[in-house]
Amino acid sequence: MKSYTFHLIKLLVTLSLSGLCVSQDFDFFYFVQQWPGSYCDTQKSCCYPSTGKPAADFGIHGLWPNYKDGSYPSNCDPDSPFNRNKISDLISSLQKNWPTLACPSSDGVTFWSHEWEKHGTCSESVLNQHAYFATGIKLKKQVNLLQALQSAGIHPDGSSYSLSDIKNAIKESVGYTPFIECNSDESGNSQLYQIYLCVDTSGSDITECPTFPKGKCGSEIEFPTF
Repeated sequence: MKSYTFHLIKLLVTLSLSGLCVSQDFDFFYFVQQWPGSYCDTQKSCCYPSTGKPAADFGIHGLWPNYKDGSYPSNCDPDSPFNRNKISDLISSLQKNWPTLACPSSDGVTFWSHEWEKHGTCSESVLNQHAYFATGIKLKKQVNLLQALQSAGIHPDGSSYSLSDIKNAIKESVGYTPFIECNSDESGNSQLYQIYLCVDTSGSDITECPTFPKGKCGSEIEFPTF
């Protein structure tokens, strides 16, 4: 009887540990949106999706589980591959709000598949595949970055703007401090590329970021046209 009990406990511990590997804990999400003009205005350039040129608006890059120490889990569940059929009702909204700009041009499925399998599977304890993408779309509608910037006189017209003014405009609108990521245009100038906001582990509410990614922008950065 003791031997049976021991093996039963051992089995339960093993199953528990295997479950932890699938449903990783995490501390918050980074909700990341990118400016398409900055993605395209690089030496690498871009390709418009097969559905046509996206709107001149920020597009979702991803919803990424992260830890407070700056590290993050990835590819948490190889047994949960991306399945287009699970998000069939979201496709048109994803094409609008979560478009791909990678070359060669595509319908977005490769991009979404990467985001789900690398990042989304690490949030399965709270969001299944459909909820993961639906949450990203909901957050984008909740946070209108372009409107926040334009209301502060910051426009995607190729001009340079103060990094502090960009941060303040977003904080004034959203209520929380963003992280601004820059990249370089074809001439090597720093430009507004991605904006990070933090979201609680339920995916419901924007929160103050416990930590920011590494990297920095210049004090003045371009906001290119698209």
